[in-house]
Amino acid sequence: MTGAVPVKPQPGEEAADPVALAAELIRAPSVTPHAQDALELVARRLEAAGYHVERLTFSTDGVPVVNLYARIGEAAPNLCFAGHVDVVPEGDAAAWRHGPYAGTVEDGVLYGRGAVDMKGAVAAFLAAALAFGRPARGSLSFLITGDEEGPALDGTVRVVEWLTAKGEVIDHCVLGEPTNPQALGDAFKVGRRGSLSGIVTVKGVQGHVAYPHLADNPIPRLLKLLAALTAMPLDEGSDFFPPSNLEVVSVDVANPVFNLIPAEATARFNVRFNDLFTLESLKAEIVRRLDSAGAAYALAFRPGASQSFLTAPSPFTDLVADAVAAETGRRPEASTSGGSSDARFIKDLCPVVEFGLVGQTMHKVDEATPVSDIRALARIYGRIIERYFATFA
Repeated sequence: MTGAVPVKPQPGEEAADPVALAAELIRAPSVTPHAQDALELVARRLEAAGYHVERLTFSTDGVPVVNLYARIGEAAPNLCFAGHVDVVPEGDAAAWRHGPYAGTVEDGVLYGRGAVDMKGAVAAFLAAALAFGRPARGSLSFLITGDEEGPALDGTVRVVEWLTAKGEVIDHCVLGEPTNPQALGDAFKVGRRGSLSGIVTVKGVQGHVAYPHLADNPIPRLLKLLAALTAMPLDEGSDFFPPSNLEVVSVDVANPVFNLIPAEATARFNVRFNDLFTLESLKAEIVRRLDSAGAAYALAFRPGASQSFLTAPSPFTDLVADAVAAETGRRPEASTSGGSSDARFIKDLCPVVEFGLVGQTMHKVDEATPVSDIRALARIYGRIIERYFATFA
């Protein structure tokens, strides 16, 4: 068993080594939205390679969020790599095998918060882009945010607005989210389900449980509404998507005692939905189901809902799948499963596919990835870059 050692780039030798870059990024703690140090590491590497780098700061709630857009080349086509360097909190740091921000390699595995989600992928694409250099025809660009794991109000969505306003064109995009369930080459994402959250509230009259005729218990009515909401599947899935799914995630009456009928009962739900629904048609279906229960209620849909989207099969999706297969020996499944990602914003600019590391340890204590996977991912990204400009430029 080898000892645990921090990974340090050797002067002039590992300037584009993806494992050294990933470790360096991990050692720049960047819990959302405080990702400026990690972003600055990426910016300095890109500027040294001749990229024009824009540092973009946005603030909705008074907390500044730093983002980065960098490009080398002026001509079309523009192939963009998108990702994030912000991470979720480490939790109990004492429970980690190694310090969550140490960027330590032990027995061929890199440990640290963000190793999988997704500093490893950022480092892999950075290494691949630096190795490729300036395209002879066309452009390479990076869109990196510090607000993906948080509310996502001042990250990629704002950068997309900025790019649109200045007329910057991105032709295709690869997003480096961890897409593989078990092994590198399992899957790449060609779409995402939409997401809609809501709160159902039922009003009653508070009173003593011994005198129910003097009160009005809202809980039975809420249960009746939830039964109507969940009795039947929303759909059976579509050609590219699994069935839409509604989950009740909270039922609350804020009542800690046993002798009180509460005055109000609420339930929270989330729907992950496929391309058989739009946001409007899904909201209408939820209202129809609740109305069928015959009980008075109030319904509030939460902000931040997202529409489902699909990047249809094309020469670009084939190119990405071919690059993965050439490196791993497995042709990845075209998947639309999982949660949301910043692809929901980028799809308004251009076709986008997602491919990154294996997601088994993302957000966990001892988040880690084999260094061999980071190196293989860098080679996959390198193949994508080479084939892209050979095909589209």
